[in-house]
Amino acid sequence: MKRALFIGRFQPFHNGHLHAILEILREYNEVVIVVAAAQYNYTFENPFTAGERIEMIKRALGELYSRVYIIPIDNIPNNKLWPQHVLSYIPRVETVFSNNEFVRELFKIYGLKTRETSIVPGVSGSLIRRKIVENEEWRDLVPHAVVKFIEEVNGVERIKLLYRLSIRAPGERF
Repeated sequence: MKRALFIGRFQPFHNGHLHAILEILREYNEVVIVVAAAQYNYTFENPFTAGERIEMIKRALGELYSRVYIIPIDNIPNNKLWPQHVLSYIPRVETVFSNNEFVRELFKIYGLKTRETSIVPGVSGSLIRRKIVENEEWRDLVPHAVVKFIEEVNGVERIKLLYRLSIRAPGERF
């Protein structure tokens, strides 16, 4: 059984995330998806709760959901210990996928292979949140199931409110 790890905040889950997971599942039997920074929510950078992010991912994956584990994990302040913290919450994996060079280097310390996924140009959570605030089209950047979910939880209004009120967690910036 080949299993890989894919980490993200998924604020919101978008087409780039879906593309990466599909890419990983072409080579691996299963993927462990870690919803990072699980403790952060109702801020502009992290508008959705961990539970909402899990539900977005599940809905977007559809039938592929049977090949994934979705595990929310709180951040800790010690970067060197963070991979060990993550690994203590998840099933065993052999490879960590991340497009963040720092994350890849941290997991290498613990002897794991690390790789990047291909990037979908012009898609990011920060861009989607900005487009929502500026009343620009954002729906084509996320899977249809995620659009429906965001609308169900009044996510557009929430993101606009959090931006207008400048609601942030310590360390977040606008």
